[in-house]
Amino acid sequence: MSVSTSPKSDTARAAAPLVSRARRPRRAAARGAFFDVDKTILSQNSGTLFVKYLYEQGRATRMDLMKGLASYIQYKVNILNIDKFTKQTVETLKGQSEAEMVAFCEKWFEEVVRNYIYPEARELIRHHRDEGFTVALVTGATRYVAEPLARNLDIGHVICTQLEVRRGLFTGRAIEPICFGAGKIHWLTKFVEEHSVDLARSYFYTDSISDLPLLEVVGHPQVVNPDPLLYRRATKRRWPVTMFRSGLQ
Repeated sequence: MSVSTSPKSDTARAAAPLVSRARRPRRAAARGAFFDVDKTILSQNSGTLFVKYLYEQGRATRMDLMKGLASYIQYKVNILNIDKFTKQTVETLKGQSEAEMVAFCEKWFEEVVRNYIYPEARELIRHHRDEGFTVALVTGATRYVAEPLARNLDIGHVICTQLEVRRGLFTGRAIEPICFGAGKIHWLTKFVEEHSVDLARSYFYTDSISDLPLLEVVGHPQVVNPDPLLYRRATKRRWPVTMFRSGLQ
């Protein structure tokens, strides 16, 4: 599985060279199918599921749980500063073992997250894979959240928020830019250049207005389970809108 990183840093998960803007590779041949995660592939927000799991495992307080839910509400109404929130969250990991995080998130995925995968999303991903598309997750979550999901769905690539790791321990810093909003464009641009993917022939699936820049850069924007702002924009632009209605937890 590939994760969008640079091999030149002394960190285990390092930053890539800056890319100014998303553009179509000169010799692009491959078609891409890119998927957001929360409310697109998963019926629930992964961050909220994670905080609840931490609480159930005795690794978070009731106050932590309430703060997590409050942050999710702020995100849904588009008033959460994602960069600030992510940096504050990552700082709390300083000195913790990356290996332990990997193991914990694998356990969390198997016990919780896999139950929230939309069957329609799984089938859509399978269809793109069978048609020869380069399929990737594009998410603001970290690889510890995204990679177990990608493996379960047989997705070979993950474009996500990267955390700095030295000697197996988190430094408390994230690799910038955070994979959100314009940051997603940054990392997607790097990915399509490295994998010779033609954005004009590619699909991007999302539920969130925050992903509008990515919807505008691909040839085939696909809106799934949209928030109200994105629904209005999609209707105005005449983009396809799909609602997944499988009965999940």
